[in-house]
Amino acid sequence: MTDAGTPGPIPDEMWPEEIGDLRTGFAGALNVYRMMAHHPALLRAWAPLRQHIVKDTALGPERSEIVILRTGVRLGSSYEWAHHVARARALGIADDRIAAMLRMPEGEDGLLARAVDAILDEHRLPDALERELAATIGREAVFDLIATVGFYSVLGAILMTYDVPLDAAIASELEARPV
Repeated sequence: MTDAGTPGPIPDEMWPEEIGDLRTGFAGALNVYRMMAHHPALLRAWAPLRQHIVKDTALGPERSEIVILRTGVRLGSSYEWAHHVARARALGIADDRIAAMLRMPEGEDGLLARAVDAILDEHRLPDALERELAATIGREAVFDLIATVGFYSVLGAILMTYDVPLDAAIASELEARPV
């Protein structure tokens, strides 16, 4: 339990039996999913969408990370920001490009940032922005961009509602090498 009496991430010894198969995969690897394990049916239902958003997205890995970084910034989710700084670095994305997501970057990253901002601020992509995105990244990628912002908005709300602690390895990495 946290100081406020809210539940914390579920440790291995208390892992729900009905989602035992998820513990050794993605769900047991990160505190956000260990928190979601308080609702086993939700976590089970979440898994296929997570597979698409995280692994099979038409955005591709770099664009996806750029979208997630901007979403984390806009939501104020330090957990999402930290985790996706680490993931972006693992993909070879330079720290200056990552840091640019804190502002309004130029080029394609700026286009993606404007799209995230529009989705969060207007709850839609204005027609001209949607057309520019479709011409640049393809229509399926536009749908995946919208879905990614929605997916990480839900995760951000869970993370911030329950003040989910940053995973130790990520905290150590960012302590040693901040953006």
